[in-house]
Amino acid sequence: MKEITRIVEVFEHVDFTQRKAALATVVWVEGSSYRRPGARMLITDDGRWEGAISGGCLEGDALRKARQVMLDGNPIVVTYDTMDDGANSFGVGLGCNGIIDVLIEPVNPDDSANPIALLKEFTQKRDVRVLATVLKGDAIPDLTPGNRFVRTDSGTESIPQWLQADMQDVFETGKPLTKAYEFPTGVVDVFIERIDPGIELVIFGAGYDVIPVAKLARELGWQVTVTDDCIAHLSPKRFPVATCVLYANRDAVIDQLSITNRTAAVLMSHNYNYDRAVLQELLKTDVPYIGMLGPRKRFDKMQDEFVNTGFTFSESSLSRVHAPIGLDLGAETPDEIALSIMAEIKAFFTKGAAGFLKNKTGPIHERLSGNASVPGRQQPNIIDINTVS
Repeated sequence: MKEITRIVEVFEHVDFTQRKAALATVVWVEGSSYRRPGARMLITDDGRWEGAISGGCLEGDALRKARQVMLDGNPIVVTYDTMDDGANSFGVGLGCNGIIDVLIEPVNPDDSANPIALLKEFTQKRDVRVLATVLKGDAIPDLTPGNRFVRTDSGTESIPQWLQADMQDVFETGKPLTKAYEFPTGVVDVFIERIDPGIELVIFGAGYDVIPVAKLARELGWQVTVTDDCIAHLSPKRFPVATCVLYANRDAVIDQLSITNRTAAVLMSHNYNYDRAVLQELLKTDVPYIGMLGPRKRFDKMQDEFVNTGFTFSESSLSRVHAPIGLDLGAETPDEIALSIMAEIKAFFTKGAAGFLKNKTGPIHERLSGNASVPGRQQPNIIDINTVS
């Protein structure tokens, strides 16, 4: 989310009376790669770029190819084979042990359907959506590389029938897909990805140790709300990076918040009665993650008091509470504790194991499915041209 937001911001400051631009997007990875499908880089013809498609190995060559794309206005898909550690194709032995396909396409600021305009709409609406980008489309009239179809919660209108099932699957799983759809008249290669609005962090409490948590969360591109029922703690000067600073009574604060399936609630007030009152209200919501500072016995005491006052919550509901919050990093200082908290929240939402990568068997990233029409990749079933819509 942060990278997309930054690309949009940089694009809007380009003087297109003097400059041209192109967008490079990773659309397929086989084997290992520093960046995954969906990574983007905005390039202008003065040699500047924002974002990244690799760890710095491919950007220079992509820049050279983007200049040609900007000149002739035709998108291209470039394949980088980094399997050979000793290869020197791009001026350095990459040794990433992967094959990466990158779509490089011109960006016309006057076209309301240009890819940056679609990304800008996403940053404004902050909804979960699936983008299907045509990489090769000569099999169907009026379908050209760079054409896109968008699927949101509102439905699948204007999406071809032959794409709907795969876009729905990516919408549900979040796993990108690069696939070749074969028609009697030819092949259509499509890259399908889901883009998410990022985590929405709500911090209850506004003490000094909240400051590094809010800063780190914003560095990651998360939305950050800091709330307390003590107005003195909520000076904007203390939290200049926060998306929202909210003064609200502990018994009514939940009513002033928007809870989604990407919301992480963190209790950091150091005030037992405040945390208990807010936790009681949070447990009545569907917020997926609740974290709380303090020892485990503090949470145990709250549970006992809930029962004694007639409030009962199911085991599944209580299991959402992470108390004490954070991964065991040996953290001591507020900055280190903030890192521990952020790491646990990130692992929770990505379903990461949060362990040492050296102990992980197999590849770091899950291998992706796909069958784009290049040599060596699985070929698809033929689609009846009469079903195309």
